[in-house]
Amino acid sequence: MAHKKGQGSTKNGRDSNAQFRGIKLYGGETAKAGAIIVRQCGTVWKPGYLVYIGKDHSLMAKAAGTVRYRSGCVDIIPSDPATPHYTVVCRAPSLAKAV
Repeated sequence: MAHKKGQGSTKNGRDSNAQFRGIKLYGGETAKAGAIIVRQCGTVWKPGYLVYIGKDHSLMAKAAGTVRYRSGCVDIIPSDPATPHYTVVCRAPSLAKAV
């Protein structure tokens, strides 16, 4: 048996870097402007008020404030009193047509 490796190439020795996806700031936590809130693959969470989406679908805060999650969207409640607050408007149930 040979005690040294031949001239062939090795087939292992490669590994991919971790992606570190997931929720970085949970509801009720404070976010600075530009802070990453969610790193995601696709738009699982959609950007809401004062939140913008990056090219890799990351959600980031436009202004400093408190993070709020609501029905598939992520909002920022601004800490600056000069910034207008977003109020969630409940939709009235749609009226079914009488037949």
